[in-house]
Amino acid sequence: MPSMVVIPTTGGPATRRVRVDKVHSIISNRIKDGEEQFLVRWNSDTTAPPLSWHSIRELARCLEVVQDYITSRENAKAPSRKRKSPDIGLEHERRASPYDRRLSLEIRTPSASRSPSISSVSTAPTVDVYNGALDTDENGFIFCRSAHGQGIAFLDVQSLPTDDMLRVARTSKIETANILIRAEYIRRLSKVVGKKIHLVNVHDYTTPSLRFQYVPEYVLREGVFRADLATQEGCQKCSPHMGRDIGCEYTKKCGCLEYAAVDVSRITTAEMKQEYDVALATGGSTLGFPKKFPYFTHGTKRQRTGTLVPFYLDSRHPIYECNDNCRCGPYCRNKNVQFGRQVELEIFKTGSGRGWGLHCKEDLFMGQFVDTYRGEVITDAEATRREQAGGMMKASYLYSLDKHQESEGLAQEDIYVVDGEFMGGPSKFMNHSCEPNCRQYTVSYNKHDNRIYDLAFFAIRDIPAGEELTFDYLDKEEADEEGDAPAGAVPCLCGAAKCRKWLWQ
Repeated sequence: MPSMVVIPTTGGPATRRVRVDKVHSIISNRIKDGEEQFLVRWNSDTTAPPLSWHSIRELARCLEVVQDYITSRENAKAPSRKRKSPDIGLEHERRASPYDRRLSLEIRTPSASRSPSISSVSTAPTVDVYNGALDTDENGFIFCRSAHGQGIAFLDVQSLPTDDMLRVARTSKIETANILIRAEYIRRLSKVVGKKIHLVNVHDYTTPSLRFQYVPEYVLREGVFRADLATQEGCQKCSPHMGRDIGCEYTKKCGCLEYAAVDVSRITTAEMKQEYDVALATGGSTLGFPKKFPYFTHGTKRQRTGTLVPFYLDSRHPIYECNDNCRCGPYCRNKNVQFGRQVELEIFKTGSGRGWGLHCKEDLFMGQFVDTYRGEVITDAEATRREQAGGMMKASYLYSLDKHQESEGLAQEDIYVVDGEFMGGPSKFMNHSCEPNCRQYTVSYNKHDNRIYDLAFFAIRDIPAGEELTFDYLDKEEADEEGDAPAGAVPCLCGAAKCRKWLWQ
């Protein structure tokens, strides 16, 4: 793909567009009069749904459907070959998408008959509409309505795509379609909140799925609820100006740190040790015991300001940030992740068989925040259903919000799960590594909500610009000892020196 995408334009009146909600799928493609065209199957309750050929420009509002077809077409070239998911870096048999299954069941059903109107592309007259007639709605969008009778070409959908269609499709270029798909994806990236996100692919013409929806925060699905906003307490003993104009200055006064981990290395007296033991045994508050704010503040070296302090970076302690109900002001030292991504990222095609990857366009310092992992928040039951329907590789998109399960005595069925496969942020494209340079940490803005909190990626070492960002999909505090892969295990392709060789069953 060229480094600069040039969107082809044509003169004359504006091109008409198809009505998106009436498009069922695309069956084939061809070149006619030098123009890329696609055969659209329209939604219909009849056994002979209408079909019509349309230029790629007429389909500019439903490029997702075009991309579905192109992906299916490319996969059909080598049906027995193992493929990579376009969005993760793990080798597996490609999981059929709903479009693929529909195409297989409804379009590729063998039939002994073929419409004589298309039996020979080289000799038969060109037909652009079958089983219907083109029409327009009140807004000028075109669609094809069912119609039968004299003068209406008939085509049995069960016979499609025909051998002739397949032969023509294989030799018909789809360059303009790929360029428009790439341009549309880049346009959508430009709308994502935060610093610019780039897209680079110097290996082929593919683009990440347009079906993926970028969202700025979690999307809560059925059965998922945040704690009532009334439970979101803020620190009341702090102020924006407590000496250095950085908001909270003293951990013993910041109520947001009530449930934060205690720095036991600073418990230096027997009396304090006894009080701490009592608090642990009775479940009492640890507010007042020595703790640490999670981030370095102004006055330290530039590369440390805003990064995680070692107490959190080198552990898995949950992070509690201040919130809008606090009296510490909008720019408190204890606010970071809630401001969102502050670095410029680039989604790139790896070219190493691992699909798409992610790297940063600027140097990252150890402890620096990268972005959160977002998506749909679903119940444990729904996550189980999706995992069973999606197969083993679905697990690479699912992340349980179980940080507080043991400490709060939460039942497994009460745990929520984040599914980032179909919506989320650029962190979806972070690949796995057994020796990662990033790690997930839990970040909460409501200390009383132990079921919904952010999953935030931080650099765990200095990362130069352009180095691929990776994290451990297993999210282990200590890596398991390497052993033989269990039956059905998913192989790991990270290539790290200490690669575990397999991920999960």
